[in-house]
Amino acid sequence: MTSLEFHPKHQYVREERFPHVWCPGCGLGILLQSYIGAVEKSGIPQDNHVLVSGIGCTARIPGYVNMDTYHTTHGRAIPFATGIKLANPDLKVTVISGDGDLFNIGGNHFIHAARRNMDLLVICSNNFNYGMTGGQHGATTPPTSKSASTPYGNIEPAFNLPHLAYALGASYVARWTVMHPRQLVKSIKTAMEVKGFAFIEVLSPCPPNFAKFNGFADGFEEMEFYRSNSIVRNEAKLDDISIDPFHGKPVVLGDFVNRKRASYVTLERELIKKSMEGSR
Repeated sequence: MTSLEFHPKHQYVREERFPHVWCPGCGLGILLQSYIGAVEKSGIPQDNHVLVSGIGCTARIPGYVNMDTYHTTHGRAIPFATGIKLANPDLKVTVISGDGDLFNIGGNHFIHAARRNMDLLVICSNNFNYGMTGGQHGATTPPTSKSASTPYGNIEPAFNLPHLAYALGASYVARWTVMHPRQLVKSIKTAMEVKGFAFIEVLSPCPPNFAKFNGFADGFEEMEFYRSNSIVRNEAKLDDISIDPFHGKPVVLGDFVNRKRASYVTLERELIKKSMEGSR
């Protein structure tokens, strides 16, 4: 048996940064691998990819990717990525961050980027809590589930993220889990081809917090729970796919939306062209 002298995807990762900082059983390593796999298959030159994150466990992903990456302030990944895209529309700009960063701290930025159909790919790793700061509940925590701040069960309704993205006008919307890596790679690659705002929700375990508070032995048991309680339904009715797995409701996965709508960058270029023609 021979050992590898370098990472099999060494051209895409910063090998000197490994081993990573994530907990055993965390799904973020799978998400990192899936993103790299999609970049490799995308046909887009590696130098044309840019990866942006905010703050949190998921937001550490850019630190391991060998391309132009930006680790920004909490909740501000999307406006930062928007600035990059507007400055150089030829770049493929992706945001990968957690549910706390994107939908609690930075929820307003998500709303307006989707409304504008900004040319970005946003991937949300949803572990249903604030994983890095101790497991507090947030906008995606399922009803009745426990967390550091809801020890007797969450009484708040949770965001249905695909439905929210669709209602705001996103061009592409999907949901997968880290137990579906092949589908996830394909979904990310498809999203990279979209002109406009693309959104993928990725369900991922948080072993020391959400898993512990809700009776899972480890991260793998939580992953297996979502895999065995999920169904793929690409044509699902999005207002009916909220996540409530602890009451017997299956987790609906799939590529839900892929529609053509004029993107912000396209409209901006048309406006600039018209203004230049009118000034002659």
